Amino acid sequence: MEKKQTIDEGKISWGTRIAYGGGDAACNVVFGMISTLLTLFYTDYVGISAATVGLVMLLSRAFDGVSDAVMGIIVEKTHSKWGKARPWILWMAVPYAVSAILLFTVPHTKEIYQFFYMFITYNFVTTVCYTAINLPYSSLSAMMTRNSSERDMLSIVRMGISPFGRILAVTGTMPIVKMFGDDQAAWAKTMALWAIIAFILLVICFFKCEEKVEIEAKKNQKKVSAKKAFQALVCNQYFWAVVILWTMQNGIYCITGTILPYYCKYVFHNDTWMYSVLYLTETLLIVAVTFLSLFLLKKFGKRNMSLAGIIFALAGQILFCFHPDRFSWMVMSCVIRAIGLAPLNSVVFGFLGDVVEFGQWKTHLRQESLIFAGSSVGMKLGAGVTSAIITGLLSAAGYVSSVAGSVGQTKEAVKMIMNIYQYGPMIVWIIVIFTLFFYKLDKQYPQIMEELMEREARGEL
Repeated sequence: MEKKQTIDEGKISWGTRIAYGGGDAACNVVFGMISTLLTLFYTDYVGISAATVGLVMLLSRAFDGVSDAVMGIIVEKTHSKWGKARPWILWMAVPYAVSAILLFTVPHTKEIYQFFYMFITYNFVTTVCYTAINLPYSSLSAMMTRNSSERDMLSIVRMGISPFGRILAVTGTMPIVKMFGDDQAAWAKTMALWAIIAFILLVICFFKCEEKVEIEAKKNQKKVSAKKAFQALVCNQYFWAVVILWTMQNGIYCITGTILPYYCKYVFHNDTWMYSVLYLTETLLIVAVTFLSLFLLKKFGKRNMSLAGIIFALAGQILFCFHPDRFSWMVMSCVIRAIGLAPLNSVVFGFLGDVVEFGQWKTHLRQESLIFAGSSVGMKLGAGVTSAIITGLLSAAGYVSSVAGSVGQTKEAVKMIMNIYQYGPMIVWIIVIFTLFFYKLDKQYPQIMEELMEREARGEL
C-alpha cells in the first residue's frame, strides 16, 4: 500500500535555503543592471537615442513571452539524473555570464547597426539565457517541497538574499566604472566582474538544491496535450492574480530603478554617490523587513500582510508628491516604499507555490514549470514594457542623449523625469491593492491540501 503523503513533509535546511537564495542573487546581478542602469549606459555612454532603446525593449517582449512558454514545456520534458529544473542552472551558467558582458560591447557605428546589435544581445540575455536559468530556478522551489510554510521560508530567504545581487551591481557599478575610466570599456570590465560572481553563485545553488517532490500519481498520468495544459492554466484564477502581482512588482523596481539615476543627475545634479546611497538605503531596508516578514506571516498570512504593506507604500508616495524637489523627502520615499513593498516581495514566490497546488486540485493536472513560465512573462513584461514606456515618455519630452553623459536637459525633460517617479508608483500600488483585495487562496489552502493528500493516496491527481 502506498504511503500517504502529509503536508508536514519536506523540511529544508538553512544551508539549502541560503544556497537557493544565492541563485536569485546571481540572477539579480545581471537583471539588476538590465532593469536599472542599462538604459543610462545606452543613452549617456553609447549615445543611442532614448526612442531607439525603448523600441528594442518593447519589441523584445514578444519574444520573451514565447521563450517562457517554450522553456516551460522543455523543463516539463527534461529527464536527467539531477531532475527536471535543476540541471538547467548548471548548463546555462556560462552562457548567461558571457551574454551579460556582450550587452556592454555595443560597436560605435551607425545607429541602425547599433539597433540590431542591441536587439540581438538584449534578447540573447533576457529571452534565451535568463529564461533558461531563472524559469527552472523558480519552479525548482515547488519541486523541493510541498510544505507551504517551507516554500514561504524559501521565498523569504530568497527575497532577503537576492537584493544583494542588485546591491552589488547597482551601487557598485558607477564607482567602479569611474575608476576604470568612465567610458564604455569601463562598463564592459565592470560587468565581467559581476558575471564571474554570478557564475559562482549559480554553481553553488545547483549543488545544494535538490528536487525531492515525487508524486506517484503523476507518474501514472497520461500524456496531456498542449491544448489541455493551456486550458488548465488559463482557467486557474489565482495564476492570473500572481501574474499581475509579479508584473507590478517588477514594474515598480523598473520605474524607481531606471528613473532614480536620472532624477539624481538632472534634478539633484549629483550622479556619483547620491543614487548609490538612495538605492542602497532602500534595498537594505527591503532585506531587513523581508526577514521580519517571517513573524508577520505567521500572524496575518501572505495576502493580509502584503495588502497592508502596499497601502502603506501608496500613502507614502502620495506624501512625497508634496515636496518632490527635496532630497530629504526623496530619502523618505525610498524608506516608506521599502517598508511597504517588502512584505509582498518576501512571499511572491510562496504565492506561486500555492497556485501550483490549487491548479492540481482544480484541474487534476500538476503544472509547476508551466505556471512559473506563465508568471515569468509577468516579470519580464513588468520590466520590459515599463522600460519601453519610460524611454518613450523621455523621448517625447525631448530628452537629449549624449556619449559625453553631461549634456543639459530641457525643463520639459526634467519635469517628465519627476512626473514618472512621482506618479508611476501610484499606478502600480493601486493595481496591486485591487488584485490582493480579491485574493482568497490563503483561507482555502488547508482544505485544498487535505483533499489533495486524500486523492493522491488513492493514486489520483
